[in-house]
Amino acid sequence: MERQAILKLKDGKEFNGIAFGAENTFSIGEIVFNTGIPGYQEILTDPSYEGQIVTMTSPMIGNYGITESDYESDSIKATAMVVKKLYRGPVMKGRITLDEFLRKYDITGIEGVDTRSLTLHLRNNGSQNAVIFSPEHREEAEKALASFPDITERDLIDGVSVKKAVYNPVLGEGFLNGPEKPLKHFALIDYGIKRSIINCLYKRGAAVTLFPHTVTKDEILAAKPDALFLSNGPGDPALLTEAVALVRSLIGKLPIEGICLGHQIITIAIGGKTEKMKFGHHGSNQPVRDTLTGRTFVTAQNHGFMTTRSSLPETTSIWFENANDGTVEGLYDETLNVRSVQFHPEASPGPEEAEAIFDTFMEKAR
Repeated sequence: MERQAILKLKDGKEFNGIAFGAENTFSIGEIVFNTGIPGYQEILTDPSYEGQIVTMTSPMIGNYGITESDYESDSIKATAMVVKKLYRGPVMKGRITLDEFLRKYDITGIEGVDTRSLTLHLRNNGSQNAVIFSPEHREEAEKALASFPDITERDLIDGVSVKKAVYNPVLGEGFLNGPEKPLKHFALIDYGIKRSIINCLYKRGAAVTLFPHTVTKDEILAAKPDALFLSNGPGDPALLTEAVALVRSLIGKLPIEGICLGHQIITIAIGGKTEKMKFGHHGSNQPVRDTLTGRTFVTAQNHGFMTTRSSLPETTSIWFENANDGTVEGLYDETLNVRSVQFHPEASPGPEEAEAIFDTFMEKAR
């Protein structure tokens, strides 16, 4: 039996659809669109989507099912999922359907939505809060939406970070284990790490100590790492004053490297600023230009905030920039020994052209 559902945006725009996933049809968060075609499982389990409703622009989602080896964390982190058409046919042996996956983690989905119209609306009007609800609960849903805080007011890190330090964490089926004789050792602060980032370091012979976001300067230095690595994660970097203060205190004591949110934290720590984007970059088809080589390649991205170019110190150089809109996609400062990228060189999902960035991270570790 079909369950009617409604998607309502903060600005009043509504879309009708059919609920799938969780039995209780209710979810609220910031709604964003992702232009990827495959990779819905990695997207849903990416901790950077904590607090967000993800709209997939590809018209059919779910046709190859779900397998544990594609998890980017231990569970679904996105708040909800919006699709045009949900695939409801059979999947390969050993896999479960997307509907079953959302049911397993009690996550709301809505299908039958005109995702093209929704995406154009978000592109023109910006990402914003939204709520998914069943028609009989309209009044409660609208009250919740009216009072729900914006993403710039929500610190989401505590819900996705590990609670204690772990050396060479075991990542699960389909992932590598840490090397027995590591070439380098990274102190990695977990703001919502994707498993594939750790896997890329393992592949290059690096050991990793995964620290919670509450780690102190003394705890990091006591581990005697070759570099400090800042992970991806959800939310507004401007809220993470303690993280920024920690990184600032370690500049000059360790090489510091970062991805996505880690890049944004580095930006603020060295004296720069970040700002919210209108609708962000979410997908696996973002072209990026390397300012050092002139080469342009395609990257996977997931961020709603960016570095303000004009705010960067004179000693800081732009490493990468977006070939579509010119936004800062990476920076380096040899004086401060910091280096970071806004995009996801590990992809998962997406093109693997940028994975060599991890080779640079290895080289720059002392």
